[in-house]
Amino acid sequence: MQDRRIVVVRPDRLTPADHKTWREIRTESAAPANPFLDPAFTVAVGRVRPGARVAVLLQDGTAVGYFPHEKGPLDRGRAIGLGVSDSQGAVLRPGIRPDARRLLRACGLSSWEFDNLEDGQQPFTPHAAERLASPVVDLDEGFARYRERLRARSAGFLRQTLAKERRLARQVGEVRFVFDAKDPHALRALMRWKSAQYRRTGRRDRFAQDWITGLVGLLADGGEPECRGVLSVLYAAGRPVAAHFGLRSRTVLSWWFPAYDPDHGRYSPGSVLQLRMLEAAAADGIRLVDLGSGPARYKDTLRTRQLQVYEGAVVRPGPGGALHLLSREPARAARRFVRDRPLLASAAARTLAELGRLHRP
Repeated sequence: MQDRRIVVVRPDRLTPADHKTWREIRTESAAPANPFLDPAFTVAVGRVRPGARVAVLLQDGTAVGYFPHEKGPLDRGRAIGLGVSDSQGAVLRPGIRPDARRLLRACGLSSWEFDNLEDGQQPFTPHAAERLASPVVDLDEGFARYRERLRARSAGFLRQTLAKERRLARQVGEVRFVFDAKDPHALRALMRWKSAQYRRTGRRDRFAQDWITGLVGLLADGGEPECRGVLSVLYAAGRPVAAHFGLRSRTVLSWWFPAYDPDHGRYSPGSVLQLRMLEAAAADGIRLVDLGSGPARYKDTLRTRQLQVYEGAVVRPGPGGALHLLSREPARAARRFVRDRPLLASAAARTLAELGRLHRP
């Protein structure tokens, strides 16, 4: 008879052997090597989120799975890094399929919320409230092949972007791109531009949350090959005009925080940055760029296909689970109602932008 048990630890208590086993399990799966599901991301979140935990699933004393999560008030749980993590779930050896509610009970959780659950997470997908499209860019055939496909599908976008890059060089100054920049000034500029964009569009400013800025700082300084921050910067006349901070493994780059200087908006520096990034990423061994779920025109233009991710929650009977349903499900239902009606969604976006304008200092 097999001995099966679950041990819950803080992320910094994971051993080097745990990191090795975790990554071996990910390699065994057919899933992309998304850096958000690497142990280094969980450890980094653990340094800025005191409720971060990892359930280690043991079978005859050997680790066969890892379930990273965060534990909050009333034992309410959430995916590790919820709000900024673009790929979530458990890391399980083939054939290991724990019951979701029993797993939560072992973790002392009344619920577990997710909004970017990776496809194939069989213990959790039955609890999903909705399925979302997550566009990706395939670069396994190289950038030249991708550019041919982009030209065939969006010739106007490619032509206009290249023309604006030339205009930027003529009117502002020499254009230079760095794929993996070590430039703290550019990172601060990116955060400043992104905060202004959040406020301008009436959305919550993520960089106003200390744990997110702290997490970005940790990942920017990290050196793990399977999960490290990459700051890509487009310069004009020696000054940053667009930048992106994302996470990468050896083969996957996750699109995370893009922004540009609005003073140079007429040159579409964000689009120039995107093309330059894709070219440099392909040359540096990236085979897949995950653009993340959520609607955006540029994602529709750049993508080659779409993955599926899921949003929802596992809820156990009891006061904590009931509180989760009362506090989260009405808002999720409202978002789904708006998202499924394009005219209403457009009106909501305009309203958010107007509110953001009114609240700008």
